Amino acid sequence: LLPDNPSQVGSVAVTVKVLDVNDNAPEFARFYEGFVCENAKAGQLIQTVSAIDRDDPQEGQHFYYSLAPEAANNPNFTLRDNQGN
Repeated sequence: LLPDNPSQVGSVAVTVKVLDVNDNAPEFARFYEGFVCENAKAGQLIQTVSAIDRDDPQEGQHFYYSLAPEAANNPNFTLRDNQGN
């Protein structure tokens, strides 16, 4: 739900750098758009993402996620890799 007061709405751009060496770059499994409510608790799950690579067989390479070095010390964001692409 969006607040009634537009001055209480904020946004932030998130860049995902994909490193790949084969024909098809990995891509998100679908379009993702996440929202954070003002009453979100510390440690609350906000978004889960999944990736696919059309070059790999189904049981092929697993993807690993991590924060960019410049964001690693930002206390407002954490990322947990669930080891499941």
